[in-house]
Amino acid sequence: MVHEVKRIVVGIDGSDASKQALGWAIEEARAHGASVMAVHAWEVPPPMPDVAAMPTIDPVAYFPDFQNAAEKLVTDIVEEVVGDDKSVNVEAVAVEGRPASAVIDAAGDADLVVVGSRGLGGFKTLVLGSVSHQVAQHAPCPVVIHRARER
Repeated sequence: MVHEVKRIVVGIDGSDASKQALGWAIEEARAHGASVMAVHAWEVPPPMPDVAAMPTIDPVAYFPDFQNAAEKLVTDIVEEVVGDDKSVNVEAVAVEGRPASAVIDAAGDADLVVVGSRGLGGFKTLVLGSVSHQVAQHAPCPVVIHRARER
């Protein structure tokens, strides 16, 4: 049975690995006539431990600079990777939340998810990062973990 691919979600964090994963996903989308959604997640830094309980807030309303920076980052990466090639529809999306959760949520109606094997995390000796591991475990569709080539 052949798995039809019409929508591909890619996790983007600004690392070379995520840029290469996006490039791979675009090639795959071209081969299948699919579209691509590049997803970048941002989070509000946690409050300091001695701060009293914070009320529930809308992070986008209270921290628009975080949202704007995330939107700029993902848009710039898409433009960098796509260049002048308009043969594949690539949507850049920034969402508030934890990276793995954001990719998994975006993959709800996707046919394929692509993530880099390691992102910007601090453990360079690991072959698989925590986000790619979580996405592979919980995504509702097939997952490709793209291993970046060294530059």
